[in-house]
Amino acid sequence: MQKLTLTVVSQERKLLETEVESVSAITTQGEITILARHIPLFTQLKTGELRYFEGEREHSIVVSDGFLTVNPNNEVIVMVDSATLARDISVAQAEEAISAAKETMKISENRRELIMAEASLKRAMLEIKVAQKRGL
Repeated sequence: MQKLTLTVVSQERKLLETEVESVSAITTQGEITILARHIPLFTQLKTGELRYFEGEREHSIVVSDGFLTVNPNNEVIVMVDSATLARDISVAQAEEAISAAKETMKISENRRELIMAEASLKRAMLEIKVAQKRGL
């Protein structure tokens, strides 16, 4: 079976480069699944869970908004502001982030701070959801 090369890059670092059977991600147009020999594609990603299969094992990454590219040579490149492997999620840290974001949203009148707090809240809630789903 032909495989894909999945590369996930965030602002901080290259998070992952591995051979996979499939990649599923949430785009601005809905969820997509990419298999080997997929047509070339460039799409915008929404904050969500990116799932991929290595053999029979399903893995997850929580990703922020970004972009996904599928090249004709079975290469999938994901470029996002931030990404966290499901196995690296700390529920305690996510809960702290939720509390901090809610506090900021209560007291701040600065539009930029409110937008950042809302994004942080959304991401932390997603991390908890993925951790619970994965039994972490």
